Amino acid sequence: MNKKNIILQFVRKGFYGLEKESLRVRPDGFLTKTAHPFVNNPNIERDFCENQTEFITDVWDSADSAWEQLNTLQKQAVKILNTRETGEELLWPFSNPPYIRSENDIPIANFQGQQRSKTEYRNYLATKYGKKKMLYSGIHFNFSFPKELFFNLFQQGNYTSFEQCQDSIYLDLAKKVLKYDWLIVYLMAASPVMDGSFQDTNKLGTEIKPQYSSYRCGEKGYWNTFEPILDYRSLVDYIKSIENYVATGKLQEAKELYYPVRLKPKGKNSLDNLRKGVDHIELRMLDLNPFSPVGISKKDLDFLQLFLFYLAAQEEIILSGQEQKWALQNAKKAAEFDDSSIRIVTGVNTSVSLRKLALSLLTDMEQFYEEGGNISAVKSIQFQQSKIYCPQERYAVRVLKQYGHHFVQKGIDLAEAYAKKMSEEASVYV
Repeated sequence: MNKKNIILQFVRKGFYGLEKESLRVRPDGFLTKTAHPFVNNPNIERDFCENQTEFITDVWDSADSAWEQLNTLQKQAVKILNTRETGEELLWPFSNPPYIRSENDIPIANFQGQQRSKTEYRNYLATKYGKKKMLYSGIHFNFSFPKELFFNLFQQGNYTSFEQCQDSIYLDLAKKVLKYDWLIVYLMAASPVMDGSFQDTNKLGTEIKPQYSSYRCGEKGYWNTFEPILDYRSLVDYIKSIENYVATGKLQEAKELYYPVRLKPKGKNSLDNLRKGVDHIELRMLDLNPFSPVGISKKDLDFLQLFLFYLAAQEEIILSGQEQKWALQNAKKAAEFDDSSIRIVTGVNTSVSLRKLALSLLTDMEQFYEEGGNISAVKSIQFQQSKIYCPQERYAVRVLKQYGHHFVQKGIDLAEAYAKKMSEEASVYV
């Protein structure tokens, strides 16, 4: 049985986890300055700042189950935020932040005791990148294939060990995700509106002219100060290429590598742990979708897993240093708002229209699953195609239309509507 047919047998099987960042805000549209209120819940943490809540699901055997837990965690949080003695708080539903009077509105997460180093690391990031960029919020999608898939591929392939087979599949998948990152950015972008205070506190309450469909993924987003080039020849080489950036001072720690895709180990995320083998892959380019109270739709989650299976089934690729640079540049281009003029670099002095290339790739995906007899997968892909055939269906276009004026006030209205709905349902989960 060939690689494609093996992988088709396992479509949608595997393990899934979600991480969602969301800012805590007051009903007046400003960031809260209260301490993190969920200290007794290990699934609700802080990210960069004290008022940036991070919801972390457990690992599930279906994407829907991970989505449902994320929904439950938010309901639990909303119930607490609604009844705080210091006043009602809300979960901001957008990737771009609300009003910012100054960087004093952004208190760095306050970790104490043995975790004090987390605060010190955040102070370093604040100095290097500025606090405001740290407010960008999004969703991380974590996925691992079932062991049975690797067992079948190991039996059919020329691998020296089961572990080497697993690491090789993930390394190849990481290359492919990087190469086609632009497609996910394009289809999922949902943050074209930005309050003027992000750039200039004197412009608080105004809207910045939409230049990006996703500010956090665009040229002005949260990127390293250099373009990283990673070595995908083996897991050892991959780790060494990251360690080299730490050794030369370009990164303080490996986790400072702000990359669209990461290979991660089981347990604590460290390079020492990663040496033991790749456990899962993490996609980090997803904006919060304000049209879903959870921040991502089940339809988009379904597409993401189908995309990973499709890429894994394709022939292994080599991604040169230059091609990696093009991939990062393409992702930033795909984050621009006017998709009619965007071109994706495909080689030296060659590029293709974003829309044309996106439709071509989705059509190939469609044929891949049609041949495998997976009709539900075909329908999932057609939903993504509709965003290209009908530009008004793009999330970024819809957000601009509905929230392009009075962005923060309308965002608060949406946050309150979601909070009301979730509060009414929360008692079921207590």
